[in-house]
Amino acid sequence: MMKESPSDAEVIQEVLQGDVDRFEILLERYKRYVFTIVGRRVPYEHVDEIAHETFIQAYSSLSKFRGDGEFKDWIASIAVRATYAFWRKQYKNREVSMGALGDHHKRWVQEIVNRTSIESFDRMVDRKEAKELLQWALGKLTPEERAVLELTVLEGRSVKETAALLGWSPVNVKVRAFRARSKLKKLMEKVVT
Repeated sequence: MMKESPSDAEVIQEVLQGDVDRFEILLERYKRYVFTIVGRRVPYEHVDEIAHETFIQAYSSLSKFRGDGEFKDWIASIAVRATYAFWRKQYKNREVSMGALGDHHKRWVQEIVNRTSIESFDRMVDRKEAKELLQWALGKLTPEERAVLELTVLEGRSVKETAALLGWSPVNVKVRAFRARSKLKKLMEKVVT
């Protein structure tokens, strides 16, 4: 007869009571999940570092986990905030010039701006130019703008989910998302002119 694996709440309780080695159960249980979250938000070469930081933060603040939600959601918010912190650090040292975009990117943007169909844009998202342009544009945004757009637009999360993951109010998410979309639109218009 197979022994049932302990619940997250049971493991957390054991860790908090001093059996720190039991945290490895949570690490194994959620490492793929955390790596997926982090991998979508930071460059490949930084994924291990940020995922590791996520688990360190989770372990360090485990006593703050109240248990009114799922551990999976709690660690997801830590992972999102760790990626947000990564971009804040990067933002201080960044400099992305308009010259980084080639003529083919500018033509592609002109093509998109002239189209009214969202469906045609969606079909083009897989194109290399779209990905490069998106990375360039996200690099021009503040970490806050980048985080809110990644969550609400690119991942399609609700305002409520985004607010929970970032630790912001829903109103703050709406305002920042609106401003970020406006800034992104101006960036795209600047590319075409």
